[in-house]
Amino acid sequence: MEDRNPWITIESHKVYENNWIGLTEHQVINPSGGKGIYGEVHFKNYAIGVLPLDKDLNTWLVGQYRFPLKAYSWEIPEGGGPLDEEPLDSAMRELKEETGLIATEWMEIQRIHLSNSVSNELAILYIARNLTQGESSPEETEDLQIKKLPFQEAYEMVLSGEITDSMSVAAILKTHILLKEGHF
Repeated sequence: MEDRNPWITIESHKVYENNWIGLTEHQVINPSGGKGIYGEVHFKNYAIGVLPLDKDLNTWLVGQYRFPLKAYSWEIPEGGGPLDEEPLDSAMRELKEETGLIATEWMEIQRIHLSNSVSNELAILYIARNLTQGESSPEETEDLQIKKLPFQEAYEMVLSGEITDSMSVAAILKTHILLKEGHF
């Protein structure tokens, strides 16, 4: 019963599309038998997040103004990874672009759906270790601030609600658990 789809799609049409997303509107019969519409956002990239962690348990956050929120946000280094590219390659690129960091140890820690009631967006989260500092090269759409801080401080920023980005929250909480369990 878990894998049975109770939704019936009568008709679907694309409402909007650009290089990053597509929006489809579906005319449906919902699980209780009523007619309705369902909007679905299809993402054309993976969401990639990287939590860099040095030998002294410091991490790096990236700050930027997020247009949809109309607010400033502190986050782990993040970006999009093409669906036809190995996600780890995307993670390496994003970490270098946003912070200048290069890591030789990588661990995938989580795969999460970011808003599964309206979207198929899949986030893949990593911890990057054994770090070397190089030059960052953010994209033209990114006006970034970079902050190096003790991991514990980033964890406290999650607990206080200062960090609200879902990929950052998930990566920081998962890393906190892994640290408590002695994985590093």
